[in-house]
This record gives sequence, structure tokens and C-alpha cells, in this order.
Amino acid sequence: MSLGGDDGYGGDYEGHEPRRGRGAASEGHLTRTRLPEGDGDPYGPPRRAPGRAGKPSRNLITVVGVVVLLLAAIAFVNRGGQKDDSSGGGDSGGGTGTEARPTAPTGERPVDGKNNTTGIASGFAKSEQGAQSAAANYAVALASADMANSDRRHQLVSQIFASDRVSGLQEKLDRAYSKSFLAKLGLDADGNAPAGMTYVSRAAPIGTKTTTSTDTAATVEVWCTGVFGTAGEGSKNPVANDWFTVTVKLRWVNKDWKVESYSQKDGPAPVNSDNTASTADEIAKAVQQYGGFTYAR
Repeated sequence: MSLGGDDGYGGDYEGHEPRRGRGAASEGHLTRTRLPEGDGDPYGPPRRAPGRAGKPSRNLITVVGVVVLLLAAIAFVNRGGQKDDSSGGGDSGGGTGTEARPTAPTGERPVDGKNNTTGIASGFAKSEQGAQSAAANYAVALASADMANSDRRHQLVSQIFASDRVSGLQEKLDRAYSKSFLAKLGLDADGNAPAGMTYVSRAAPIGTKTTTSTDTAATVEVWCTGVFGTAGEGSKNPVANDWFTVTVKLRWVNKDWKVESYSQKDGPAPVNSDNTASTADEIAKAVQQYGGFTYAR
């Protein structure tokens, strides 16, 4: 899930709100949980599960309802006025076009290291490639289950966003991830799932595209898929897959790329296959046993 800002993901995360059933937040929705957001939901809740011909199942209706809640949260976070981005330079000059580029080794070191507290990559190169790598890793973090926990959320926001955006964004996200909102996701006030259940909110980048770029600013779109929901017998928010695109505005600060704002929108989504859904126990074990990656362009 995820939250977003006014322009997609996250207000001062620019239009984002907790994503449906995903972690809550796009700054917008980046609760994929995506956090709350504006135009598209940057961190919107998990997307609806594939449907079958005929009447929609109760699970499908439940998932759709959760997605609507997460999108609403992202919109809330992004509702506050946005700061003037005229100094960011992300939307002017240096357009790079929309042609797709193959992902191939370049010989450039993609990242210097990771933050010891959050585990998120840092030290990205001051280049278009470095900006794409940063955007991919940040989109994954903002859609993670950690966004549902206030302490972890504050750590993530402090590392990912430019320092002048942190305070205001944290306040918005704390309001978006309210006790009542978390309860609708089946979580307690600390973002924990009931005993015997596992809260799932994990995204994986499919590709990245730079839409604008200068020496100190860049706007990158990250196309993602993910799984969001609560795994466990009797879950009212079963784990479902989702497809969405997160738009991340970056600024070069203290020798690294930091987020100025972000937003999220649904799709592009492929046709659903006829794969048989795994059991709740299989999904929970997969999340616990398979680790994530550091993404580099």
C-alpha cells in the first residue's frame, strides 16, 4: 500500500495516502500500505483481486472496500497545500523523453551502502541512473508494512525525504494512519496484525522512467506490482496483488537523492492469469522467508 501527495504520491510527499491493505501510504497513499496522495494515490491500498465471471465474490468486495479506504487516506494526507516547487527544478528543463531503455550493466556502482536503522540503500550516484535507483528503492520503502508502525514510519520518512519536508509530512501521515484507519485494515494501534495473522505490504519495481532531469533534481516514474493484505485463517482483508505507478520527485541534498514529493496512480495492469491462489499460511511463510532486494538501474 502507499500514500501520496497532491501530485501523486504524497503531499509534501505530494499526494499520497496509505495504500489499500499495503502498508498505509502513498505520502499519498505509500500504505501499499501506500501513503496518502493526490491525483493518483502514491501509496494507495492494495488493488482489487482478480475476479471471475459472474457475481463478485465476498473477498473481492472486501478487497475493493479496503482499497477505497486507503485511497481516501492518501487523499487526506495530500489535502494540505503544497509548497512551491519552483526551486526544485524537477518539472522544468532537461526533459529526457519517454523512450524505454534496456536494463543492462553499466559498470557504475549503483549505491554506496545502506542505512543501519532502516536498511534502505543510500549514497546513490548523482546521475539519471542514480536517481532511478533511488526512486525504485524509496517507492518500495513507502509501500512497506513498516509504514503502519509510527516509529518505523518516522525513521523511513526521516531518511527518505528532504529535511525541510519531514516534519510536515510526518504529521500528515500520523493523522492518516490513525487508530480507526488501522482498525479498518485489521491492525491494532501499533500497526500489528492479530495473533496468528501476518500483515503483508510489499512492492517490487518492474521498471523506471525519468520524465525530467537536471543536475540537482529529477522526476522518476516507478512501475510496480505488489501484494497487500492480511494473511491468516478468517482474514477479512485477504492478500491480493496490485499494479501501480509511483511518481517520485527527487532533489540532490547532502550528496544523495532525497524525496521532495511523490504520488501514485493505478496500473498499467496486465490481464490476470488463472493461477490458483495459495493458502493464507503459504503467503505468510513466503513473506517471512523471502527477503527483499536493493534495486538499482
